[in-house]
Amino acid sequence: MAVLDDSVLSGAVNVEVNRPAGRRIITHAIHDVDGTHSLIRDWPPVMSLSVHWAMTGGLEDDFDSPANLAALIDRVGAEPLGETDQFCIESAGLSAITQMEYGIRRAVALGNVPQGAFSPLTGEQQRGNAEIVRRIWNGRERFDDIAQPADLLAFIEERTGRLFRLYEAVLNRACRDRNTALAREDPGRFLVPGAMAFMTHLHRVGCVNVFVTGAVIHADGGMYEEVGALGYEIGPGRMVEAIVGSSWDRKLPKDEVMRDFCRERDVDPANVLAVGDGRTEIKAGVDMGCVTMSRLPPDAARQRELHVAFGTNYIVPDFTDPVLKELIREE
Repeated sequence: MAVLDDSVLSGAVNVEVNRPAGRRIITHAIHDVDGTHSLIRDWPPVMSLSVHWAMTGGLEDDFDSPANLAALIDRVGAEPLGETDQFCIESAGLSAITQMEYGIRRAVALGNVPQGAFSPLTGEQQRGNAEIVRRIWNGRERFDDIAQPADLLAFIEERTGRLFRLYEAVLNRACRDRNTALAREDPGRFLVPGAMAFMTHLHRVGCVNVFVTGAVIHADGGMYEEVGALGYEIGPGRMVEAIVGSSWDRKLPKDEVMRDFCRERDVDPANVLAVGDGRTEIKAGVDMGCVTMSRLPPDAARQRELHVAFGTNYIVPDFTDPVLKELIREE
């Protein structure tokens, strides 16, 4: 049985206690992947550029053409993109579909859409679109209470799915494919320091580890390929029990995944450790009553501000502090 006892953290060097959790049994650990364990996907500059492209490029029928794909690959990280650079900080942890939707809805608000794509919006409908934009920025992903015209929704859904595929294609060419290949040769280069040892320790003391990601899950590639290249074993009884992710056209917010996981497996959230660098998994963990551990680099000032405000329990720059093996131990 794995027991968490944060009384051992009084002398910790690299573990900041924001809100003590005390002592409790931990049966499961739900982990984000990108930025928490894996450094393969340098996604923020690609996300920023993709969302910026959607906002400003007009979203014409050829916005995701091979020629535009090639041009976007060359632009990754080449220029500051104020709003969307900040959006990537604010939206870390949201499902990629929601992040894409932000770009499409900002294009609608700016009038950067093909003529006749949908009926002209009334003032009330424009305000509804603006409210959804505001909510996404603040970490929300569901907007069923806001009435929207069917042709606008159809346009957003169609363009969002295509933008997601464009984003993934740019990401693959810009860093993901190259870094995955390099990780097979040198996994440590693309692991957050101490991540593998921490995951191994949790598995050894009896925690069931699960990865939750905003990326699309492919049966024979994608995230499975990446975490495999890093050395994580996936499957029942292995170091990582399962990977749960997104789809090309359906939102799968992490907070809903976490709640469904606990409900379907009859897991008490109080016995779950939620580990991540995104706002979604940390806020969801706090709201559910889990123990939360934020993995934030020292220079992530805005993310730290958010996580502290959400009420995360612990903040770590990485997983190298030996005290982590005492924090959660077998009894």
